[in-house]
Amino acid sequence: MTTSDSREVVIEATPGEILDVIADVESTPTWSPQYQKAVILESYPDGRPKQVEMTVKAAGLTDKQVIEYTWTDSSVTWTLVSSSQLKAQDAGYTLTPDGEKTRVTFDMAIDLSIPMPGFLLKRTLKGGMETATDGLRKQVLKVKKG
Repeated sequence: MTTSDSREVVIEATPGEILDVIADVESTPTWSPQYQKAVILESYPDGRPKQVEMTVKAAGLTDKQVIEYTWTDSSVTWTLVSSSQLKAQDAGYTLTPDGEKTRVTFDMAIDLSIPMPGFLLKRTLKGGMETATDGLRKQVLKVKKG
């Protein structure tokens, strides 16, 4: 059964600055505690990651996932290529400029391949959504400051 969620945050940065932080997937484990490791398997000609292998730990489970990214000037989405714990995962950020800031919407839909109690799934997803928005905001501001 697919579970999905959406969350929004405003970040004091341009869409380009935000996308640059997201594209630095190998640094994701430094600001997103669920991610243990990220390795770029394939990149697009512009240098942005296309396929990435990530080791993710959530709800006491460790999963090795391969995901594939699609980039535009105002969004990034990814879809699951392979995983031992998930049947499917589709997620992404949509960035809307708002003056000196950017409104960032994060959407995620997952389908677990293993049974998990609903309350645990919701708590785990909530933590991931908070990191994907508030954690991203903190990292973007940190990178901007230098």
